Amino acid sequence: MTRIQARRTPVHRGPAAWSAILPGQPAPVPLPGDQTVDVAIVGGGFAGLAAARRLREMEPALKVAVLEASRLAEGASGRNSGFMIDLPHELTSDDYAGHGDDREMIALNRQAIAFARGAVQDYGIRADYFDPMGKVNGAASETADKLNRSYAEHLTSLGEPNERLDAKGMKELTGSRHYLSGLYTPGTVMLQPAGFVRGFGEGLRASGVGIWENTPVTAIERTGQGWTVTTARGRLTAGKVILANNGHLESFGFAENRLMHVFLYASMTVDLGAEALKALGGSPRWGVTPSDPMGTTMRRIDTALGGNRIVTRTCASFLPGMEASEAALRRTAAVHRQKFADRFPALKDVKQEYTWAGHLCLTRNAVSIARELEPGLYAATVCNGLGTARSTLTGIAAAELVLGQDTATTRHFAREAQPAKLPPKPFSTIGANVFLRFKEWRAGRE
Repeated sequence: MTRIQARRTPVHRGPAAWSAILPGQPAPVPLPGDQTVDVAIVGGGFAGLAAARRLREMEPALKVAVLEASRLAEGASGRNSGFMIDLPHELTSDDYAGHGDDREMIALNRQAIAFARGAVQDYGIRADYFDPMGKVNGAASETADKLNRSYAEHLTSLGEPNERLDAKGMKELTGSRHYLSGLYTPGTVMLQPAGFVRGFGEGLRASGVGIWENTPVTAIERTGQGWTVTTARGRLTAGKVILANNGHLESFGFAENRLMHVFLYASMTVDLGAEALKALGGSPRWGVTPSDPMGTTMRRIDTALGGNRIVTRTCASFLPGMEASEAALRRTAAVHRQKFADRFPALKDVKQEYTWAGHLCLTRNAVSIARELEPGLYAATVCNGLGTARSTLTGIAAAELVLGQDTATTRHFAREAQPAKLPPKPFSTIGANVFLRFKEWRAGRE
């Protein structure tokens, strides 16, 4: 008999801003006591919801349940910046370029985007929450501009369209004179992540999937040919289980000392008034990732997404304990205010209404884990900083594995190596955080 006790459950710092700026949700629906299902999914983010949808696509009669530790869109899935990226976006590289020929990964990313688009259509999710507007890599220095040119050459070699924007073009787009240049790529979809995830969950629930919120899983145990999933609100007896809980896979004892738990921090302004909007100028919606991966991501949204606001995301911490601190939020909020003022000096007095931390899970060798861990127990985990697309793909792959399907997605993850081991603690923690601080310093104006 195998019993796996959860060592920790998710802890989130700061408000789930993307959810807070939307109209209120209905009351949460926790697990209503003991249940029996065909497949239980631990985690109601991009991976878990994708797995549930893919299972029902292939076998509509399956009884599927999703267990979410918090509210839908208030965990990690609602704390990203909403970039669903189709192209190579390797955060550990200097210019995002992947390794060698990235055509397979691009095709898979686009599969994930198409899958998400299908959910938007089938579940009546607002089109504004899934906007195929593309994104820009912004460069604020000559060094960063060279990174953009290098990345553009890589994309051109792959036959991927890209367009260079000069300083004037960046000013017309963003309203900011901060950027020397930009590289526009058309394939990224910009999400309102909370609106998208909420709608996804509501659509699944309407189709008969059990979506149980505020129900953290405390243990899973093999019982006969199946599994028992234990929560404070009851137990799920399931034939098969998918762990779609990203870095918290390690909380259940898997991939120990192989996962890099990184927190990124973001702030969102108050809803900008008419005077501020006039001073800002630019387009009402845009997304700018930094040419240097350790730089600052900026995004502007409009009323349809929850207000005329600007999001600033920068600063990273390596935290093996999977819990950011209130002190880190205060420190990063101050950095965000300065980064915002650097880009929009006319708006330097605009207040940041929300600041939060979001948990990423990476591996040293940039692989994910979408495979069978034990008989009947599967993983759809490790986003590598690309939670919207990569997590969707791992969820699809895990669902296909559950039903014994051999697909391009399952074969891709099967070919990936095991996550590389990390150096022993405390060297890994100290070294990683020193490295992150150095990379942030080197990114400078970016």
